[in-house]
Amino acid sequence: TPALQHRSALAPQNVLHMNVTANNYRDPNDLAFQEVRILGLAQEPLSVAVLQDGAVQNSSHNITYSPADKVAIIRGLRLRLGAAYALRWTPGTRVTERFDCHPGANASREGCEQLGCAWREDVTAAGVPYCYYPSPDNGYSAADIRYTPTGVTANLTFHGRTLGAHAKSTAPIGTLRLAVTYHRDHTLQFKIYDHANERYEVPVPLSLPAAPESSAGTRLYDVTVQSKPFGIQVRRRSTGTVIWDSQLPTFTFSDMFIQISTRLPSPFLFGLGEHEHAAFRRDVGWHTWGMFTRDQPPGYKQNSYGFQPFYMGLEEDGSAHGVLLLNSNAMDVTFQPTPALTYRTVGGILDFYMVLGPTPELVVQEYTALVGRPVMPPYWALGFQLCRYGYANDSEIAALVEDMKEAQIPYDVQYSDIDYMERQLDFTLSPRFAGLPALIDKIRAEGMRFILILDPAISGNETDYPAFTRGLEKDVFIKWPNSDDIIYGKVWPDLPNVEVNDSLDWDTQVKLYRAHAAFPDFFRNSTVDWWSREIAEVYSNPHNASRSLKFDGLWIDMNEPSSFVNGAVGGCRNQELNFPPYLGWRSEGLSFKTLCMEGQQLLPDGSPVRHYDVHNLYGWAQTKPTLQALRNITKERGIVVTRSTFPGSGRWSGHWLGDNTAAWNQLDKSIIGMMDFSLFGVSYTGADICGFFGDSNYELCARWMALGAFYPYARNHNGKGAKVGWFITPILPRSGFFSLFSPLPTDAGSRRTRRLHRHEVALLLPGRFVEDRTTWEIYRQFLWGPALLISPVLDQGAVAVTAYLPDARWYDYYTDEYVGARGQFRNLSSPLGHISLHLRGGHVLAQQSPANTTFYRSAAP
Repeated sequence: TPALQHRSALAPQNVLHMNVTANNYRDPNDLAFQEVRILGLAQEPLSVAVLQDGAVQNSSHNITYSPADKVAIIRGLRLRLGAAYALRWTPGTRVTERFDCHPGANASREGCEQLGCAWREDVTAAGVPYCYYPSPDNGYSAADIRYTPTGVTANLTFHGRTLGAHAKSTAPIGTLRLAVTYHRDHTLQFKIYDHANERYEVPVPLSLPAAPESSAGTRLYDVTVQSKPFGIQVRRRSTGTVIWDSQLPTFTFSDMFIQISTRLPSPFLFGLGEHEHAAFRRDVGWHTWGMFTRDQPPGYKQNSYGFQPFYMGLEEDGSAHGVLLLNSNAMDVTFQPTPALTYRTVGGILDFYMVLGPTPELVVQEYTALVGRPVMPPYWALGFQLCRYGYANDSEIAALVEDMKEAQIPYDVQYSDIDYMERQLDFTLSPRFAGLPALIDKIRAEGMRFILILDPAISGNETDYPAFTRGLEKDVFIKWPNSDDIIYGKVWPDLPNVEVNDSLDWDTQVKLYRAHAAFPDFFRNSTVDWWSREIAEVYSNPHNASRSLKFDGLWIDMNEPSSFVNGAVGGCRNQELNFPPYLGWRSEGLSFKTLCMEGQQLLPDGSPVRHYDVHNLYGWAQTKPTLQALRNITKERGIVVTRSTFPGSGRWSGHWLGDNTAAWNQLDKSIIGMMDFSLFGVSYTGADICGFFGDSNYELCARWMALGAFYPYARNHNGKGAKVGWFITPILPRSGFFSLFSPLPTDAGSRRTRRLHRHEVALLLPGRFVEDRTTWEIYRQFLWGPALLISPVLDQGAVAVTAYLPDARWYDYYTDEYVGARGQFRNLSSPLGHISLHLRGGHVLAQQSPANTTFYRSAAP
């Protein structure tokens, strides 16, 4: 039998010597080997030469390489019987395989080579690193690897050299521990930590079984720990697809810099936030995104209000998986077209959770089972809501409510922004809004609801301010470490007895007029009690019942937390914490427009933690006690809407997408944001309809109102000083607008419409049609549940929309006619006042008769 005999493999020279023997057999058909597989190659062979008797043979062949399996396949060879050959290959790093070795600012050849990395300025594509790891070795190896029925454990040892460029805080930790736990058949955890020294870990509880519930026969995954260089590989058992592969050169674990990369099974990755980005699918073409909660209005590549380190990946066959990194320190993520993803964080540990789906819908269900199911909003909170920053007084709100009723516009919730407070002080009522308690009582009696805003920062410059005085007594405020001194920033509250000159620039106003503000530490049990009491006294004023504000929901803002000065009045004290050694995406420092990172907080058990570690949890920690206080006070379900979020925030609150702008490019961005937060388990989400900053116009606002009717959280909200621009259409508009730019509709028939129950979470098309790869790229349409397809107009001047109708039977919502298109794009007429809606055959959608509010009195028999 002909055979290819391997004589010697000289790995350092990358040469494979072969004798092709025939065992005295002569084949009349000139038998030859055409394919060679080389196993265990740590680097890809970029080129291969075939030599016979030392001379290079002319041959055409192709090379494929699997980095997950470390296998190269060389095809198109012709290795004849009876001859000796040598295969010589050149290993290297393709541009797409370059992992950035100098991700901070101001990378240089000198700094790169000091790190022991390679420097090549041979590409012009934006984002490609000049400085990259020259070999696959990450310096760590795994030993004592033990596989058990419930997981894997191993000890990790650093065997590389400690480079001169490493400061103490970024020098690799010598010994680490790996623990992999098979929690459920579809859920696993892999945790890397310093077992010799206690480090901060995220104090957010997850819903995990007391003991692993998976079994070897039914698990959806297999896990392999690779020893040298260290890496973890997770493979989907049903297909063999590797969905996590971290045997890459980037892995490092130090006190203030932790880095790990993984290869992705495809470039189809969704999630990670909170950012404004151009499409729902993340662009894997060399992009780095910062993750750190910040008072930053939506803007491309700007880390914004929330911190959501969770993504969903689609595999080439349509299977889906999700990955959560439970780490709350400042972080960034880099996508590259390998495809691969790199995490970098400045503290904590690496604590990953993976859910295996395998459908996108199951990924979301499994993830929310882990971090908490989304809060169920009350029915009234699904109706249309109206707000603005800048109401002059309660009379203005009262007139607005009457105009809306007269026009018979569906309208469930009215808000007041910080205008209702005296000098923007929480828990107070401005004299200009003295009639607000009676107004709230009146509109609630008529079937509507009212929501108030609260900010976390509390003024410390008052002589008679119970919220601050009781806060001092309860010891609720964040302090300097090892001190009783409160860290003071500045936020909204004005100083007493000053007259604000709005014509001055912002920084001057902050300096002259803003009070010193203390920040409650919502981890403390005492703070929860204090916060609940202050909210209760707004609802039922114990000193003057006529000043009681009978709100139905609460809107918590500025809770990143935001400050109008950097760190503290007078600055911060710990340079290293506020400007960590690695901060490639945040040159202003971590304390920019927030607290000093050395601020000390206390967990419920009394353990001290640095604000450096828990900054991204501030909004999360405020949300649960706010909902608990609301429910205890009102004895109803209520709703809380928060600006800053973390995994698990959706258990207690909804979220609006922040201070957006009245611009056409914000329409599709709002759909993307809504889809992101559906993935994150915060399903009660929407954008400020018609835009917060800037002046809207008739066409933009009309299109936005039609789209916004299908946000789970449908609120029109704009900013102080902006031209009042809002349009009210029925929840499912047919014709007629009500606006301050056009006459009120007089034809009652123009407002007659059907109204859907809004209990379904908004979904992107891949959520229900993942087998159709066309849907993987669509983000300008979305679904309510499985059966209502919304295709809005998102472009100025457009009177039609190109919509994709997946492979199902679709019926026009308005006419009930069968469309006849399956798996096709269609150009649909969508004049102003119309939004294209389609119903999916084989499904039932509950509907009800129209009304101005969701409150119904039972009819007489």
